[in-house]
Amino acid sequence: MATSELAARLQADVITAMKAKDKDRLGILRQMQAAIKQVEIDTRKELSDADVQKILASYAKKVKDTVASTVGTGRDDLKVAAETELAIVIAYLPAELGDAELEALVRQAVAESGAASPADMGKVMKVAVPLVAGKADGSRVSAMVKSLLAGGK
Repeated sequence: MATSELAARLQADVITAMKAKDKDRLGILRQMQAAIKQVEIDTRKELSDADVQKILASYAKKVKDTVASTVGTGRDDLKVAAETELAIVIAYLPAELGDAELEALVRQAVAESGAASPADMGKVMKVAVPLVAGKADGSRVSAMVKSLLAGGK
């Protein structure tokens, strides 16, 4: 397994879930470990905390999509299971940025990139995405950039 602290914490939680005989949590934690291990095998390198965080953020996005796809299907059991899984995954990720914090970072990115119009969105995104570093969903960042470049707020 990866040598990151996040991966070590995940492994410790797997052991705790095994001892507690919490099958549902254990299954989700093992799926998270499998996602990390798959990337580790594919890239053939030891993963850092940042790498593991990216993998888990991607995993969380897939689970969010699952939650969204269960809305209106009448399958409340699947929705509850996906929401439970999402809560467990999110516990391993840094807290999401609030709107004010995100706006401040995007304003900084606009200033650094010298963007003046909506046509410069790509320039701003290149600067903003590393600043946000997994603390906000890309669609939120994109919406904030569009809003600021269009003269909103």
